Amino acid sequence: MARKLFGTDGVRGVAGEFLTAELALALGRAATRQTGSERPQVLIIRDTRQSGDMLQAALAAGVSAAGGDALLGGVLPTPAAPLLIARYGFDLAAVLSASHNPYEDNGIKFFAGDGYKLSDDAERAIERELERAASSPTGGGSDVMSLARPEAAPSNGRIRELRGAAEDYLRELHTRFAGLDLSGLRVLLDCANGATYHVAPEIFRRLGAEVSVIGDAPDGRNINAGCGSTHTEGLAERVVAGGHAIGFAFDGDGDRVLAVDRLGEVVDGDELMALATLHLRASGRLSGNGVAVTVMTNYGFHAAMEREGVAVATTQVGDRHVLEELRARGWTLGGEQSGHIIDMGFNRTGDGIASALLTLEALAGRDLAERDAMSRLPQRLVNVPVRDRRALESSEEVDAAVRAAERDLAGRGRVLVRPSGTEPLVRVMVEAPTEEEAQDVCGRLVALVERQLG
Repeated sequence: MARKLFGTDGVRGVAGEFLTAELALALGRAATRQTGSERPQVLIIRDTRQSGDMLQAALAAGVSAAGGDALLGGVLPTPAAPLLIARYGFDLAAVLSASHNPYEDNGIKFFAGDGYKLSDDAERAIERELERAASSPTGGGSDVMSLARPEAAPSNGRIRELRGAAEDYLRELHTRFAGLDLSGLRVLLDCANGATYHVAPEIFRRLGAEVSVIGDAPDGRNINAGCGSTHTEGLAERVVAGGHAIGFAFDGDGDRVLAVDRLGEVVDGDELMALATLHLRASGRLSGNGVAVTVMTNYGFHAAMEREGVAVATTQVGDRHVLEELRARGWTLGGEQSGHIIDMGFNRTGDGIASALLTLEALAGRDLAERDAMSRLPQRLVNVPVRDRRALESSEEVDAAVRAAERDLAGRGRVLVRPSGTEPLVRVMVEAPTEEEAQDVCGRLVALVERQLG
């Protein structure tokens, strides 16, 4: 196959163009075969995109064609998958979602029987199986339909609805946060017209909160459209106008969350992690006394953790890298500025609803607007279009300028200049004690990158 299928978070693309029903069927069959089970039990859940029904039917057909049983859990957040795997002992779970992307996109990400996303080796094995099918003499060359034809036809499995899957997920949340009393708390939730639209309001109500909701009317095409964690402006306005104590915005598949305080200020994943870190440590649940973050995490977080004596490990951007670091070190907590927070004490992937409840648990009745776990440094981030993002590595002038800026900001801020992983861009980020200094340093570096590489 000419294109590598798996990206940083499963297979993703425009539904019906790249991510077709034929490809979904082939992926379902190949992934099911890779489990090695005699009759694999495979959970399938999805978000609210209009392509979800089509892809679910195709994926389930692939599971059945490989001799597995497909259990359809319906619309549920991505983090429900590992929790349901643990509850029922499924061999595999597939989530149909493109997260925070627009509705035209969709994706398929798999979780193995241990509750973690498939390893790189497992993904490569699936790709190799699809490549062999595409090139086989009976497979019709590169015709994607050939990917669905088994080398040897096993007995077909069953396809059936998994009743009560949403209730099972809610029960896991309720069990974890049974001691959290939200009675009288006025909360506004933005469910992004996505996978959290039913379960998020329900768990907050069960814990006693007075809940108002926006972004809870999915029509298949409005997921993430001007709402959710990538568009927090509307939530911030409504929190203030409605006199709510706090607001939370989830993304389309529910593995991320951002908060808004009663004054309308957006609180990103860095600050939410700072609150959670200190809370978990105080309650004896921060294993290893450390937290894993990415290179994008604000310098203020690092300064706060150093002051509190908490170790910080820094990874590349991406929740996969954060999770790998947590597993390698045996730590509990990690996450990203985007609001993708992993609490290994509860789940094995980011869980936006659980992270929102963890925030309220950490606040213990205090006002989010008066948070003091960390002080954010002013940050300036600019994406600079370039001819070749790889040329950054060989630009001595840019490297020298970055080193000089790092020396100037040592102990007060930081500089990060890196190529985009997928686009012809160089990302220039500067954090400094004042907005003016951040803007000045960033502006000079951006101008240099434009001259040298633009």
